[in-house]
Amino acid sequence: MGNNILFAFILTLLAGLATGIGSAIAFFAKSTNKKFLSFSLGLSAGVMVYVSFVELFAQANNTLSGVMGDKNGQAVAVIALFAGIVIAAVIDKLVPEVDNPHEPKTVESLRKRKPKSKLMPTGLITALAITIHNFPEGMATFAATLGNPELGIAIAVAIAIHNIPEGIAVSVPIYYATGSRKKAFVWSFLSGMSEPLGAVIGYLVLMPFMNDILMSCVLAGVGGIMIFISFDELLPAAREFGEHHVSIYGLISGMAIMAISLIIL
Repeated sequence: MGNNILFAFILTLLAGLATGIGSAIAFFAKSTNKKFLSFSLGLSAGVMVYVSFVELFAQANNTLSGVMGDKNGQAVAVIALFAGIVIAAVIDKLVPEVDNPHEPKTVESLRKRKPKSKLMPTGLITALAITIHNFPEGMATFAATLGNPELGIAIAVAIAIHNIPEGIAVSVPIYYATGSRKKAFVWSFLSGMSEPLGAVIGYLVLMPFMNDILMSCVLAGVGGIMIFISFDELLPAAREFGEHHVSIYGLISGMAIMAISLIIL
């Protein structure tokens, strides 16, 4: 168990650090490869949706049904799934749409969006918004890894992919306001660290009470969080970045890759 906890923390940390990749892209890319981002975000959504329904919810439902009986177990699993969706929706609602880190942003639009004097507040507000959004994602990665380390790897990769545009959204305004790559990278890095922070708090709050029923509810709730992220944030953003079909190709590819990897593993 101790090794699983350490591995879960490491995966969550790496997923959060992906915001740094977005910073690097923002510093060196003259334009945004929209088709690549569209496909990547669709891929991330495909992985999350497939894992949520086929693995997390199914695993939670089976465990709860075995402990509580088929009808009661299924009811608790469904409630936990939708509770995760509600939690993600409430957190999303707390962040104004204009500052929402999951609203599509390109390098070009961020460079031209506001006068230099207003870019710094934009970057800092976006960093705060990403911190709020990433908190439950860190808990999701951590909890899923505890339940199934192989599954945790896939979820961490999917979340890391969708953290890349967030790194761009933070670093570009700060860089053009201050002229400092270091400051832009630091703020992007700090916003990504909310994911391992979410894992730490989740661990401290939940682990003393952890049992099969609670773990199953957490896994179903994690599935709900990822379903909301996929349908409300990743897929709309993917469609905005590129052609409709590119995002769908990414979605299907993500589901297929996840299905094949779970069969092989």
